[in-house]
Amino acid sequence: MILDIGFETMPREDLEAIVLRRLKATIDRVYANVPFYRKKFEENHIMPNDIKSLEDLKQIPFTTKADLRDNYPFGMFAVPMDNVVRIHASSGTTGKPTVVGYTARDINTWAELMARALAAGGATRGDMIHNAYGYGLFTGGLGVHYGAEKLGASVIPISGGNTKRQIIIMKDFGPTILAATPSYTLHLAEVAEEMGVSFHDLKFKFGIFGAEPWSENMRQEIEHKLNITAVDIYGLSEIMGPGVAIECHEAKKGLHIFEDHFIPEIIDPGTGEVLPYGETGELVFTTITKEAFPVIRYRTRDITSLNPEPCICGRTHIRMNRITGRTDDMLIIRGVNVFPSQIESVLMEIDEVEPYYQLVVDREDNLDTLTVLVEVGERLFSDEVKHLQDRERKIAKNIKDYLGVSAKVKLVEPKVIARSQGKAVRVIDNRKI
Repeated sequence: MILDIGFETMPREDLEAIVLRRLKATIDRVYANVPFYRKKFEENHIMPNDIKSLEDLKQIPFTTKADLRDNYPFGMFAVPMDNVVRIHASSGTTGKPTVVGYTARDINTWAELMARALAAGGATRGDMIHNAYGYGLFTGGLGVHYGAEKLGASVIPISGGNTKRQIIIMKDFGPTILAATPSYTLHLAEVAEEMGVSFHDLKFKFGIFGAEPWSENMRQEIEHKLNITAVDIYGLSEIMGPGVAIECHEAKKGLHIFEDHFIPEIIDPGTGEVLPYGETGELVFTTITKEAFPVIRYRTRDITSLNPEPCICGRTHIRMNRITGRTDDMLIIRGVNVFPSQIESVLMEIDEVEPYYQLVVDREDNLDTLTVLVEVGERLFSDEVKHLQDRERKIAKNIKDYLGVSAKVKLVEPKVIARSQGKAVRVIDNRKI
């Protein structure tokens, strides 16, 4: 279902005219109200009137997460605090948290875009949405919540955790849409099986999963175990929260970016050069409707590419391919770039391997080593040691063939790798300790 036909199916020429008008207004606003941007513009000899076309956006320097942290907590806000009705923040696990603010209009815009996203993912007014994203400073839970209410659907604000209780509620309430991180979704399936509950007996039709990179193979695993159609949703707090882009359930071939609110670019992460459609690089966003916390050319660190081809669903907005990793999550093992999602793709092709893994990186004798811990099913783990060793060698060979990097593979018994109620911890890099 297309919720906003006017904007979501608008001809490109008309859409670009609206985008340019909103971009100019945003540039004027940040120059007048955000000292950080005014200083950056002046240092680069740029004035708001210099931005006369969408191409001119390339003149403006990038904004980074470090810039947000340098202006902690409220230095990037473009409105007085009296106008800020909501504050969210990142976890701050790698430094000061990034703090984002919303005006009442921002909250309404977010709800409308999330309603669009939920509709693209298969939700309707008559659905009941089981919302297992975390509530609080994390934007996931509240983003889905307000979008569901704007759509007119029922929402169960269950958040993460209390997994057995979630399964009971799924049985008793009969929700039809599941919203969660993909890793927690697989944990839900695991616990349901332990409780003797089959997702084939539940009422779910669609699942809307995001907040972490996940592979096409993991999608197939989720769809098989939960008996649903799984779509990928994208967002980040610095841009808005969830609902920046989503796959349509009709095609599931790239995530439609809501371009009437966000301008996407793909750049070479090393040089900053803007790359053409189809080439893979780092995703950059400019917000053009946000009041409290607009950002100009924000480097997301997410790796993807853009596809301008028309979609069978009728939406005309550019699609981004699924995130393959993050530049700050990328591991360099003896000169080879490795993303956790690439390892995941290899693992998910192996029979009897469970979708729970961790990458452990160490440095021995000045050489980097990669160990892949992988859970296996009960039956395989009870096999003879020789069979386990054969399987470990097979996985190691597949990783070497696919990625060109040597890895030690260690199969571990079920439930050894910690389960996550939110984003899964995929990498333990001991080189940083």
